[in-house]
Amino acid sequence: MDRVPRRERVWFRVGAVAALTACVGLAVFSIAHSSAGKGLPGGFRDTVVLSGLTRPTAVAFARDGRVFVAQQDGRIEVFDGLDDPVPTLFADLSTEVYNFWDRGLLGLALDPRFPERPFVYVAYTYDAPIGGSAPRWGRPGKLLDVCPDPPGILDDGCVVSARLSRLHAKRDRMIEEKVLIEDWCLQFNTHSVGDIGFGSDGALFMSGGDGASWTFADWGQRGRPRNPCGDPPAGVGGRMVPPTAEGGALRAQDLTTPGDPVTLDGAVIRVSRDTGEGLPDNPLAQDRDANARRIVAYGFKQPFRFAVQPGTDAVWVGDVGLDTWEEINVISSFARPVENFGWPCYEGPERQHHYAENLQISNLAICKGLYADADREVTKPHFAYSHSKYVATGDVCPPRGSAISGLVFYERGSYPEKYRGALFFADYSRGCIWAMRTGEDGVPDPHKVSLFARASAVDLAVGPGGDLYYVDLVPGTVRRIAYQGGQSN
Repeated sequence: MDRVPRRERVWFRVGAVAALTACVGLAVFSIAHSSAGKGLPGGFRDTVVLSGLTRPTAVAFARDGRVFVAQQDGRIEVFDGLDDPVPTLFADLSTEVYNFWDRGLLGLALDPRFPERPFVYVAYTYDAPIGGSAPRWGRPGKLLDVCPDPPGILDDGCVVSARLSRLHAKRDRMIEEKVLIEDWCLQFNTHSVGDIGFGSDGALFMSGGDGASWTFADWGQRGRPRNPCGDPPAGVGGRMVPPTAEGGALRAQDLTTPGDPVTLDGAVIRVSRDTGEGLPDNPLAQDRDANARRIVAYGFKQPFRFAVQPGTDAVWVGDVGLDTWEEINVISSFARPVENFGWPCYEGPERQHHYAENLQISNLAICKGLYADADREVTKPHFAYSHSKYVATGDVCPPRGSAISGLVFYERGSYPEKYRGALFFADYSRGCIWAMRTGEDGVPDPHKVSLFARASAVDLAVGPGGDLYYVDLVPGTVRRIAYQGGQSN
């Protein structure tokens, strides 16, 4: 089963960014980007509000009017407002950040009380192993990093880690970085860190990928040394074999294997915004393992973006799939048991066929256990769409690959009433944004999904005026979709 899935041989997936580094990915991007601002409902208009950025990945709006934009290379720019044409460099983390394929500075959020509490939070791929010193693969002063061969980007991988950090702001400059968590052993070029956000109680959420390969069913069998993340049972340098192997993508199932250290790979965590420690009302708050105390959901492949539903503590997570399904999952409770969304044993509503096939050949114990009692063990997606089908009825966004790349809830603003409470979500590969409107219970309804805009977005946000804003990686812009009145179909 050490083979590249057929669809991924055709298109290097972004998980939400990497397609831009492959020739075929660039072709896909050019198709998606050429339709920016098209296909909008009547009365809406899509315009550029900030430009001149270098591969922006996330945007955050401050109450004082400032706009912070993260760039994949580790630099953060701050604009005085939407009419400011020239930003100020707020922070330069380019030496610490490993900017390569899907890796880089990918998550950005402001403290809920910013600027009274002058903290900016970031999630980034750290150019060193856990506990190591940066840079390992890159060079100081270089904004684009490399993975030499050997070890090879798709062969044994360049091992790095990831950080959740709090940046102390003094006016428009960072004066200190406080690393809250350094973890997430990441072996291959994608499935890196994801998003940051806050709950209504000030809890800090962060998502992270499994750090495994997307070109073969990965249980920790490769690397120089083999199994470089030290997963059980073999440890660093050991030979990992089914059925007992727990490495690679199976790190996303760490909480199902008691007795060994817990990683944060393939999980969503909920922590103190001051210390990075798990909160006392988390489901495993009394566990002896610090990482277990942080986790509120696991079993994700690449939870690149999520959104906290206003008025609730529910976290809606977009999980980028492998070659079959994209998922929107809902973490609805922080009570025990911790919710498990099934990756890599499941993808979408069904068994992940590469790992299921390996189960038949090799009897991977972790997946076998989940398959034995899936209804009890695995939480199904709230919404999933197939890579080979259209997302919604009447859709015009071609199913040419998929990478869910943005989620945000719409509350109040100038948009028509039917969008109140809707979940907007984007797929960077397809170059489109959809709206999932609410049902009678006020919850976004999978049967009420409709195309909203043809636009390439790696991040969505609701900003000034209650409008929807999105980050367009190339050519490096932040765009606004505003409602100007008239009919909205």
